Amino acid sequence: MTKPQHRADRFIDPESDPREGDVSLIDERATLTEYLRAQRLTLQLKCEGLDADQLARRAVEPSTMSLLGLVRHLAEVERKWFRQRFAGQDVPNRYQSEDDPDGDFNGAVADGAVVDDAWAAWEEEVGFAEQFARDTDLNFVGRDGADQPISLRELLVHMIEEYARHNGHADLLRERIDGRIGQ
Repeated sequence: MTKPQHRADRFIDPESDPREGDVSLIDERATLTEYLRAQRLTLQLKCEGLDADQLARRAVEPSTMSLLGLVRHLAEVERKWFRQRFAGQDVPNRYQSEDDPDGDFNGAVADGAVVDDAWAAWEEEVGFAEQFARDTDLNFVGRDGADQPISLRELLVHMIEEYARHNGHADLLRERIDGRIGQ
């Protein structure tokens, strides 16, 4: 059994934390994108140093949640929001389908090729989303999953919330794997 850790045992030295950005005196777009960047980096940090078996380890029965599943899920979320709903691209989902709506988690198996594919997909979708957010007015209106209007500004706030929620899951998953806790 892994020994419980204390908040003082965090695994990132605050002096070298890559998420520390200065958003205090900049504009709205920079603030939103910096907070989202920090949340994306947090997901990466939670997964850092783990092998395919550890990344694919499920939380507890009956949950299919795993760190690898979260990476795949967030790649899918980025794709749906930025490519499909906002940029209007006619691209298929990466992992989810009508037959397997939980394919992002169900397909998160302990295989190095699956891990590599998940990270490549996530990085590609994040790259597209970052470029879209840089090049598009915050007042631009896309459509949500219920075909309701939503501005890019609202979407960026939603994505911060989406990552923050799942990073909470990632905290618990990581602690269960090797006892590491983090900020």
